[in-house]
Amino acid sequence: MSKITLAIAAIVFATALCVADFAIAKGGHGGGHGGGRGGGHHGGGHRGGGHGHHFGGRHHGGHFHGRAAHFRSFSTHRSFSAHRMNFAASGRALNSRALARSYRHTAALHSPAMRASVTAGAALAGWQYGRGRGGGWWRHGNGGYGWVGPLFWPFAYYDLYDYTLWGPSVGAPFWYYGYDDIYAGLFGPYDYEGLTGYLPPRGSPGAGSDRLALLCGEDSREIAGLPIYLIAQTIDPTEAQRAALDDLANASVTAAQKIKAACPTSIALTASGRLASMQQRIEAMIAGVATVQPALDKFYGLLNDEQKARLNAVAEEQERKAERRGRRSLVRACDVTQSSSLRWPTEEIEARLRPTDVQRTGLTALQNASTKASEMLSASCRAEEAATPSARLAAAGKRLDVMLQAVKQVRTALDDFYVTLNDEQKAQFEAIGPRRTSFADRADTTRRYGRR
Repeated sequence: MSKITLAIAAIVFATALCVADFAIAKGGHGGGHGGGRGGGHHGGGHRGGGHGHHFGGRHHGGHFHGRAAHFRSFSTHRSFSAHRMNFAASGRALNSRALARSYRHTAALHSPAMRASVTAGAALAGWQYGRGRGGGWWRHGNGGYGWVGPLFWPFAYYDLYDYTLWGPSVGAPFWYYGYDDIYAGLFGPYDYEGLTGYLPPRGSPGAGSDRLALLCGEDSREIAGLPIYLIAQTIDPTEAQRAALDDLANASVTAAQKIKAACPTSIALTASGRLASMQQRIEAMIAGVATVQPALDKFYGLLNDEQKARLNAVAEEQERKAERRGRRSLVRACDVTQSSSLRWPTEEIEARLRPTDVQRTGLTALQNASTKASEMLSASCRAEEAATPSARLAAAGKRLDVMLQAVKQVRTALDDFYVTLNDEQKAQFEAIGPRRTSFADRADTTRRYGRR
């Protein structure tokens, strides 16, 4: 295994180390938060609460968000000091059995903060040989990353699910995606050696896909579902409502399968390839939203006013808990104030590529397309806060539609420009992103070597 592969394994395994604390307070993934009992597959439970079926059939064992524990932050848990972790040393300490165990403990990943920390560790493992300090320059305002090696939008299903059910505070990670990620697609942060560590070594095609599955889009029912137990307990459904809830369960799993199908199976070494992968991922998410939306609308439409009020009250409680967990210090999601590290690298492109007049025309068109993409995404940035799950899912779908159009626009201009470059110019263009320094270094790209 490569060092990067071992690093990702270490990070995911670290998640399992905190699940004991998590499960004691939470009652297990799927068992409700009543002391770690109940739930589980067919009511049997798994080690104090079991995994349970979130969605799928009539086995209501989902986890009870309404009594969620106060999870300790990754930043205060020594196992999750991602930026201090010696990834190579930690990776060597693992074996395949330990790694396999880590994939069976996914309850902790329902915390957005934990997902951000896992994502950060995985993203930085392949960047600058795992020695990057201060965070990668493509980091989101919540500490997560839109690109982890060849993968765009890790934990995509979780982000959609959190925003739809619980609202803008818990669901903030969804809204951190935007122009910055298109920019990171154009000027990818990883070099070839960094990227290769995220895929399986030769002779073991299944290993890499297993390691990326948790980040990319698992579709197992204990992961790819919504908390049926909580919803049922909150609204006390009629038979018709319960049937609609089961339909929503099945739609949820189908949506997760569509998102998983867009997971990368190879590495994209060019900007055009990265944007193509990004487009495919967004299209899969849009298809997932289209699958869930009718079932969610039908279910929500069957609720009476009292039931809707109860369900909304649970979401409001989750919002309050999210606000108490320190979101005040984060950059506001969907804030489009452009940092200096994301300014268009005009001088560097000019110095590296030495474009001809024809190429300079194409470059100007690419820059204009990038600027327009930023403006499009800025204009679609949560103009109004949706108050119901159906409205929030629809808002997420609209945001994804705008993002898709923005990516297509930039990709078209990029392809027109890229075809005019010779091999040396292409190599110089691809070297811009990997040579950038940390998130903490907000100076202009011409000073990128001045502060390490």
